Amino acid sequence: MQAEGWTVAASLRPDADAAPLLAEGVTPIRLDDPAALAGALAEAQAILVTAAPGPEGCPGLLSLVPALARAQAFPDWIGYLSTTGVYGDRHGGWVTEASPLAAQSTEGARRAAAERDWLEVGRGMGLTVGVFRLPGIYGPGRSAFERLRAGEARRITAPGQVFSRIHVDDLAAGLAASIAHPRAGGVYNLCDDEPSANSEVIAYAAGLLGMAPPPEVALEDANLSSIAQRFYAESKRVSNARAKAELGWRPAYPSYREGLQAILDLEN
Repeated sequence: MQAEGWTVAASLRPDADAAPLLAEGVTPIRLDDPAALAGALAEAQAILVTAAPGPEGCPGLLSLVPALARAQAFPDWIGYLSTTGVYGDRHGGWVTEASPLAAQSTEGARRAAAERDWLEVGRGMGLTVGVFRLPGIYGPGRSAFERLRAGEARRITAPGQVFSRIHVDDLAAGLAASIAHPRAGGVYNLCDDEPSANSEVIAYAAGLLGMAPPPEVALEDANLSSIAQRFYAESKRVSNARAKAELGWRPAYPSYREGLQAILDLEN
């Protein structure tokens, strides 16, 4: 967005370091400075909410909605980043944005509640709020390559289990497409075209690195952490058809194969 002439500001917790934002050309706005926050919101055309919800709900909503009202701000677009975890386990079946929500984890349930709260704020305040449901995000510095090089990658197998994912650049492109075509109450899955087993991704990444893939480990023998167990407790295929149809968006990396190759090309 900066390359297209946008200026970018980001909210900052009171105890956080502003230097990394400034290095990226991003103006830091501290959440404990109500005047600065209201001023930034009054000028904003688009607002992206990324913070994970906690027991009290979405911290972005709790911080921004009063400031929006105080500033009498009406941005063209507000986007809330949610998760495909709101769908729960579908035993490998397909889900669309019209599928009923059936979150199976506390985190997924909180995301579903935050989605509802943001959409209600949009209706109540006359704001154009959209929700984006995301699977696992990968990209440079955050992919199977790092785990393989560190010797930490595992090929855990579970018959019939698949996951969707998205390259970070495709996520950004999907959000930019929505900013260009805002729709109040829009809900979109942003994901690639090919849900796949995690073991396949690890094996393919190992091949690109010229490494032997780690041995396969059955799910029941993997001795996973509680967080990883929640991840493997769900299997579904997520459709991105609505985002393609309504936003004119297409993933540049329609599967993990193109995405991983692009990351490796960037490193070289």
